[in-house]
Amino acid sequence: MKKIATNLLVLLFASLLAFLLGEIVVRLFFADQTVMFPRYHTDYRYGPYTLRGIRPNEQFTHSSVDGQWEFTTNSRGLRSDRDYAYEKPAGVLRILVLGDSHTQGYEVRQSATYAETLGRYLSKRQHKVEVLNAGVSGFGTAEQLAYLENEGLRYQPDVVVVGFFSNDYEDNFKSGLFELGADGVLVAKKTEHIPGVNIQNFIYAIPGIKWLGENSHFYSLLFNTAWVYYKYFHASAGGGAPREVPEYAVPTKLTYSAEEQGLAGALLKRMAQASHARGARLLVADIPTDLDRYASESSMPPEFIQSLESAGLEVVASEPLFAPYIGSVEIHLPHGYHHISEFSHALIGTELGRRIAEGLAPAKKDQGP
Repeated sequence: MKKIATNLLVLLFASLLAFLLGEIVVRLFFADQTVMFPRYHTDYRYGPYTLRGIRPNEQFTHSSVDGQWEFTTNSRGLRSDRDYAYEKPAGVLRILVLGDSHTQGYEVRQSATYAETLGRYLSKRQHKVEVLNAGVSGFGTAEQLAYLENEGLRYQPDVVVVGFFSNDYEDNFKSGLFELGADGVLVAKKTEHIPGVNIQNFIYAIPGIKWLGENSHFYSLLFNTAWVYYKYFHASAGGGAPREVPEYAVPTKLTYSAEEQGLAGALLKRMAQASHARGARLLVADIPTDLDRYASESSMPPEFIQSLESAGLEVVASEPLFAPYIGSVEIHLPHGYHHISEFSHALIGTELGRRIAEGLAPAKKDQGP
């Protein structure tokens, strides 16, 4: 027994030493390529649907060579430092914001997301407003629709904002939640999509893993490499059917088929119908796709925007919004996962605020005593 205990101690010491050496090497030579962006997903039940979401009541940090960003979630997994009752307070304009990691606010401060910018814009113009950031990294439009109909509308929003990014076309097919029938009608196919959640539920139950995920470059490099392997080498089962694998913020292509656009359009149109049926206005925010840190292009082809607008949807297109700044201002982060910058969040949030304010009655100014 003494010999076994000695061997175990030697093995433990050797492992710790190897890990320490690995940490030093990665920090010295691969710091620019290493990101510490733990997702902290878990599963939630919304009506008949089981979907992923951010873990509730969490505080955590993301880090890369570009900076460090703190996240706080409330009891329902929204990126917020406060809870919201389902029943909307009297006299309050409530806005629900849906989207993926760009909307959730990867690589930006919590106070700098376009959801927060939108809220400040309206508050400064004397409107009482609550903006609920329900963005979830990896979410496609299909998951957003399921969330909206079974959870989001319970918050009684006056306005729904959908942040649409170019990888949504692919993510909608990967999720398998909906498909277009032969007659072009949206058909629900399954009620569960929780890619990577079971793995996360397991590893984050291990003491110390959360700390490593937020602080160790070496651990993050190992974990991210394994994640990529899982994504690309186990992306299909028999018959080519997609497995439930993690998605990234960067799209794998820049052109999209008529089938992909048709499904995305049908999902957005049903979101608008569900919102309008509850008396809520819906706006679609076009999140620009990364070309380089100073250049971008729309996530929506012109014909796709036209089809949405022809159906009565309001689209905040990114091309005219960002055109004056191409080549001069950082639109996406240069490292990490290349999410939109705080400047881009400010631009999108301000434009959304302007459009929403145009449709509101003039705010009553506080006359004071």
